[in-house]
Amino acid sequence: MSQQHKRPLAGKGRTRTGRLGLMAVAGAALALSAVQPAMAQSGRPDTRSMTCAQVQALISQRGGVVLSTGQHTFDRYVANRNFCQHGEILKRDYVPTRDNNRCYVQRCANNQPFYFD
Repeated sequence: MSQQHKRPLAGKGRTRTGRLGLMAVAGAALALSAVQPAMAQSGRPDTRSMTCAQVQALISQRGGVVLSTGQHTFDRYVANRNFCQHGEILKRDYVPTRDNNRCYVQRCANNQPFYFD
């Protein structure tokens, strides 16, 4: 009968306990990443965490910017008509901010009404 050589269970110098610990850490990191706030996941600035002046300055600096206005709501706001597409017009809008519940902003909107046949 030939003798079989015994090898470690987890590979070079690793033990089964070490591998399980690594898997537990990876699982915990994955679980924590799933509960991050919506702003961190979307990468969009949230108007509710900014002052009205900060929101207006951001729009003015970038020309057009997509902003989160609630947990599941967002829109694109613009500094002026130059940032709208052909055929769109400027519409007044208001977003909630940290210091003002109705902060004035502008957004582009389609000028044509919808017709359903």
